[in-house]
Amino acid sequence: MKIRRITAGVAALAAGALVLTACTNSPTDEATASAPATTTTGGTLTVSETNEFFSFNPSTANGNTDINSKISLATNSHLYYIDDQLKVQHDDSFATTEKLSDDPLTVKYTINEGKKWSDGEPIDADDLVLAWAVFSGYYDDATVDPASGEVTSGTQYFSYAGSTLGLGLTEFPEIGDDNRSITLTYSKPFSDWEVALDLDRPAHVVAKGAGLADGAALLDLFTKTAKGDAAAPVDNPELKAVADFYNTGFDYTTLPSDKGLYLSSGPYIVSDVVESQSVTLVPNETYDGDLTPKLDQIVVRTIGDPSAAIQALQNGEVDVVSPQANADTLAALEAVPDATVHQGLQLAFDHIDLNSTGVFADPKVREAFLKVIPRQAILDAIIVPLAPDAKVLDSVLFVPAQKDGYAATIKDNAFPQFTEPDIEGAKALLAEAGYDGTPVRVLYNVNNPNRVDAFKLIQASAMEAGFVIDDQGDAKWGSRLGDGSYDASIFGWINSGVGVSGVPQIYGTGQSSNFNGVSSTEADSLMDELVSTIDTDAQVDLQVKIEKLLSETYTTLPFFQSVGVDAVSSRVVGIDTYNPNQNGVWWNVWEWSVNDNA
Repeated sequence: MKIRRITAGVAALAAGALVLTACTNSPTDEATASAPATTTTGGTLTVSETNEFFSFNPSTANGNTDINSKISLATNSHLYYIDDQLKVQHDDSFATTEKLSDDPLTVKYTINEGKKWSDGEPIDADDLVLAWAVFSGYYDDATVDPASGEVTSGTQYFSYAGSTLGLGLTEFPEIGDDNRSITLTYSKPFSDWEVALDLDRPAHVVAKGAGLADGAALLDLFTKTAKGDAAAPVDNPELKAVADFYNTGFDYTTLPSDKGLYLSSGPYIVSDVVESQSVTLVPNETYDGDLTPKLDQIVVRTIGDPSAAIQALQNGEVDVVSPQANADTLAALEAVPDATVHQGLQLAFDHIDLNSTGVFADPKVREAFLKVIPRQAILDAIIVPLAPDAKVLDSVLFVPAQKDGYAATIKDNAFPQFTEPDIEGAKALLAEAGYDGTPVRVLYNVNNPNRVDAFKLIQASAMEAGFVIDDQGDAKWGSRLGDGSYDASIFGWINSGVGVSGVPQIYGTGQSSNFNGVSSTEADSLMDELVSTIDTDAQVDLQVKIEKLLSETYTTLPFFQSVGVDAVSSRVVGIDTYNPNQNGVWWNVWEWSVNDNA
C-alpha cells in the first residue's frame, strides 16, 4: 500500500504533497497505439485496486491512503485537479480561484451560484471555512514533543495529513456578502498558494455530528474562536467535538446508514460498500458541472494479490488493473489479450523509517541499522528486472530526472554511504552503544510481495550484525503508522507532482504525517523558509540543505524510485496514458466510458 502525500489542500490524498515535485522529463509510456473506439454513454467498468477502502475523509492522517483519495476524487468537486501532464487544472464550472494581489498575497475563492451537495444543501462559505480551519491549523494551541510527536500541552484539533505551514500564514478569512466566497490574505509569500485550499467535508454534516445546528452555527463557532496560542492554551470543548467528528466520523468500511456521511458534490456518488471487497459508484443526479460522468456504474474491487488481479483482467471480471509492479506482473500483463499496458516511473519511492525512540533512541543504533540495509540487493530483486538501468535512490526530496537538485543533494547528504551493507561497521557501533539485543519491530505490508522481499533481505543482513528482528508484517499496517507499536516501517510515499509543501508535511516536527518523529530545529526553520520561497532555484538550494540535515538524523533511508504499471481492457475508453502521480488512472474518471465495439 502506498500512503498518499498531499499538498496543503486535498490533492485527490493524498496526499498529499510534493516532496518529489514534478519530474522534468515525461514518464516512459509503453502503451501500444490503437484506433479510436466508438463509445456510448452508459455501461459499467470494473476497476481492481490493491488496498481496502475505509474512509470517506482522505484528508486525515488516518484516512490518507490512495484508495480513499481516489473515491474522493470521483465523488467530489474540487477547486483544482492535477492532470496526467502534472499541470494544475481549475474546474471553473464549480468555482473560481483568483489571486487578487502579490503583496500581500491575497487569494479569493468563490463557489459558483447554485452548487449543492447531493442532499440539496448549498455549497458555500461555511464549507470553505471548514476546509481552511482544517488545512491551516489556525486553532491549534498544542506543544508537541519533538522526539515522540506526542502533544504535551494544549490541543491539536484536526488530524490533517498535510502541512499547515502554508495556510498557517493566513488570518481568519474575509467572507463575501454572497456567503459563497472567502478571501485569504497571507502574512508572507506562499509558493504553493494555487493548490493550498480545496473543498473538503460538508460543513453542515460536521456541525450536526458535533452537536451543532447547521453549517451557519459551525461558521459562528469558528468566527468567535480566537487563534490558538501554544503559550496560553485554552480548553474549547465545542471545537474539540467538531474536530473529533471530523477526524473519525467519516471512517466506515461499509455504507453508513446516515447518507450525510457520504454526500457527493462531484460526478459520482457511492452507492454501496462491501467491507474489504468492493465500492460501487453511480452518477450523482444532482451534479451539474462540466465533468459529466459517462458511465452508469463503476465497481471498485479490492484485489490485493497482483496475480489474482491480472487473472481477473484476463477473465473479463475487471477492466482496469494497477497492480504492484515487478517482472512477473509485467510479463503476465503483457500476455493478456486485448489489454493495453502503460508503464512508467512513479512519483513515488520505497523506503524505511526508523523511530527515534525505544531501541532506536540512540543515534548510533539507528546508524548501525542503516549500515546493514542491503539497498543494492533490494533494488536488484525488485526494480532491476523492470528497469535494468535503475540505480539506488539517494534522496527523499528529488528523483534523478531532477538533475540539478538530485546531483547536488547526493553530494551532501548521508544516504550514499549506505548502498552496500557494512556489517563490521554496524557491529562496532552497536558495541559502542551497548545494544542489549532488544528486538527491532519491523512493520510492513505482508500482502505486498515487494515489501516482503525487502523485509527478508533486511532481516538476514541485520541478524548477521547482531540485531534481533521482530517480524511485524501486517495486512493492516497502514492504520498502525505512528502508533508506537513498531520501531521501523517499510512503505512508500507517492505525491501529486506539484509544489513543495510535502517536505514539511512528512519531515516537519510534529506534523501529522511525520510518523517516525524525525525532528531537526534547523531543518524546520529551512522548511518555513521553503514554503515562502517562490524562486524555483532557491527552492532546490533549500531542499538540498534540508535533506542533508534529515539524512544525518539516521531516521530514514530511501530504496528506489518505484516503477508503475497499469493495464486496461479493450472495453475501456478514456485511459490512454500513464499517470505517475498518486491518482494514477483515476485523474480523469469523469471521461471514462465503454467501447461498444469491444
